[in-house]
Amino acid sequence: MAKIALILADGFEEIEALATTDILRRAKADVFIAGLKEGPVSSARGVKILPDGLIDSVRADSFDALVLPGGQPGADNLNADKRVAELLYDFNAKNKLICAICAAPYMLAEKGLLKGRKATCFPSYAEVLGESYVEKKVVEDGNIITSRGPATAPDFAFAIVDRLVDKRITDTLRKAMLYYCGC
Repeated sequence: MAKIALILADGFEEIEALATTDILRRAKADVFIAGLKEGPVSSARGVKILPDGLIDSVRADSFDALVLPGGQPGADNLNADKRVAELLYDFNAKNKLICAICAAPYMLAEKGLLKGRKATCFPSYAEVLGESYVEKKVVEDGNIITSRGPATAPDFAFAIVDRLVDKRITDTLRKAMLYYCGC
């Protein structure tokens, strides 16, 4: 069973965090929602989520993937936390999957993890990604999966399921959820 850590910071984008968690759990992945602090984490629009635990319990050796939702000021709050940076470097060094959506991919660019790679993000962060930026819903390059924003969250989650679980599960979930690309 795939084990995934999804990190939440105050100001996260609800759709990106919750749709991704929902689809991954439907695929029977073990998703551990980690907060930066004790207690509930507030989304960009005031939805409060109680994480499963703290970021301090996340280690690259114990997880297959790290997922970073966007939203503001959520992405900036993640970027300001040195523990997130340490996890990004550790997951990358171990060639573990790193997944970031919306504003969150800018952190990967700033930390040098996108050098020589393609990625996508929310359009207003494209300049930060520079030559790495590709205008697509989801971009996979090596151990990194990025996506553009709230409306692309299901595509983002399905790409993670394809990589860590099984493409047949993705196809089954798309049908069961009435999700059809291009409709």
